[in-house]
Amino acid sequence: MLFSSLIFLVMFLPIVLFGYFVLLRKWRPAQNVFLLCASLVFYAWGEPKFVFVMIGSILFNWMMGLLTDRFRDSKSAKLLVALDVAGNLGLLFIFKYLTFTLQNIKSLSGASFDVPQIALPIGISFFTFQAMSYVLDVYRGDGEVQKNPLYVGLYISLFPQLIAGPIVRYQTVAEEISGRKETWADFSEGVNRFLIGFLKKVLLANTMAVIADGIFDSTEPVSAAASWLGLIAYTLQIYYDFAGYSDMGIGLGRMFGFHFLENFDYPYISTSVTEFWRRWHISLGTWFRDYVYIPLGGSRVKKPRLVLNLFVVWLLTGIWHGANWTFVVWGLLYFVLLTVEKLTGIPGKLRGKAWLPVRYIVTMAFVCLGWLVFRAENLSAAWDYLRNMFGAGAAAAGDTFLYYIDNYIVYLVAAVVFSLPAAPWLRKKIDALPKAPRTVCDVLYTVGLIALFLVSVSFVVKGSYNPFIYFNF
Repeated sequence: MLFSSLIFLVMFLPIVLFGYFVLLRKWRPAQNVFLLCASLVFYAWGEPKFVFVMIGSILFNWMMGLLTDRFRDSKSAKLLVALDVAGNLGLLFIFKYLTFTLQNIKSLSGASFDVPQIALPIGISFFTFQAMSYVLDVYRGDGEVQKNPLYVGLYISLFPQLIAGPIVRYQTVAEEISGRKETWADFSEGVNRFLIGFLKKVLLANTMAVIADGIFDSTEPVSAAASWLGLIAYTLQIYYDFAGYSDMGIGLGRMFGFHFLENFDYPYISTSVTEFWRRWHISLGTWFRDYVYIPLGGSRVKKPRLVLNLFVVWLLTGIWHGANWTFVVWGLLYFVLLTVEKLTGIPGKLRGKAWLPVRYIVTMAFVCLGWLVFRAENLSAAWDYLRNMFGAGAAAAGDTFLYYIDNYIVYLVAAVVFSLPAAPWLRKKIDALPKAPRTVCDVLYTVGLIALFLVSVSFVVKGSYNPFIYFNF
């Protein structure tokens, strides 16, 4: 079920809010059970059989958390943690990577056998990493073990962050599972955040998807200008798609008294690749930092070991995103870029305002190159598209570029503007105004937000294009 779907907006969410805040008000155990059941229904909506995969993951990690806590001071603890990691990664491998692995074995060996086509449970990478981090935190003493399996289930399956993150650490919400306090301030802020994310998804991400998919998937040759436009549109699409969904998830969590950490911080203002990854998909980056990079030694090691650590982290980051060589190459591209930045210190050496435009252009060029590889169906298609951008094999300038510019220029400009910290800047200016004009601005903001939300809902009702990239992860 999509947050931006009509069934979620007019049925699921109103029912959950009514049950939680009206029928079960001030009855915390019942509220938690209700949220758990609602989350499982939410997950089972598209493909009911996969909810049993989710439940199996919950019970397995709950049991491993108990065992790890019980034997934490013995030699068995490391074995139990290894077993938990193997179990979670084994589940992920079977559903996400087994088919890809067998296809490559078949291709390389020339053997003849049938490769099973295994359907992918939605968001399996997110909830698997979240479940695994619970047991790891228990082992490291960063979180208390939870003896109630329903609470572990609620942590792993809570619908606001279930299928697209942010990846929530157990220690972040451990106290809030049983001791949270819902307030009107949190609820109203949660609604505001949800609406903003909804607008990002429906008005910007979906519109950019029309341009990107129309150009990337075109069966007819396109011009170099159209190719550049398609890549820019996809760069904006994937940001608003994922950041918008994270905003909606964070907002929904806030409505129910959960405070998730931020997942995006205007990554497209970065002036180095290192800064970009501090701002993009923050929860995934911190997960790999805390559970892979630092345990390997982090950056406080000799240079050869540092390179190895970076290689492992970014190879795994690429693989996490999908079973395709494009994702592996995408991850290794960032390994190379980040290794160069760390070993040479180039971004830090190019200080001063005069260098900022150069650093920004270079950074965004590499980010866009990465998204090109990320978006392509295969490496050959990525190479052909890149050549097309520079005129090799491109069609003569045609109507495609002008068509999308004429029809979507307002959305393109809005997408570029709001990918920059324009909204926080404007909010700061408004907060500095005297009380009366500030109140007027707040009223206008509320009216405008509601109006845009109704426009967005009309898009959803009309069945406008509504994909979601990160469902595959």
